[in-house]
Amino acid sequence: MVKERIELRAHHGMCLTFFEGKGYSKGFTEHMQSIYDTMKDNPELKVVIKEDIICQKCPNLHKGYCKTKELVQGYDRRVLSHCGLKENVEISWEKFSNLVIENIIVSGKRKSICGNCQWTKICESKERIFLK
Repeated sequence: MVKERIELRAHHGMCLTFFEGKGYSKGFTEHMQSIYDTMKDNPELKVVIKEDIICQKCPNLHKGYCKTKELVQGYDRRVLSHCGLKENVEISWEKFSNLVIENIIVSGKRKSICGNCQWTKICESKERIFLK
């Protein structure tokens, strides 16, 4: 039996790497935690540049459309570019996560991709672990 692929925005690869139980709201945080926990099973992903499973509980999603679409699509495109991937690539979470860590976080490129994100302070404090 083939497992269903999870659609995941490219930049959410970074968000999940640094997730620490904080979010826009209690409902969003619980939703994000369940997705974070799912990644431990190394699911197959379809890496996208559109609304995904995480976005379902985001306050920026209004009637199925992201209010910050252009901003986050830029994040997505830069993540894909730095990882050498194309939109809609099918890849395991483990492989995608490793590409994000190696090509963005360890190489010190995270800030140039999404340094203007409201959650950047969390990422800054946690990326030090990878930069040692």
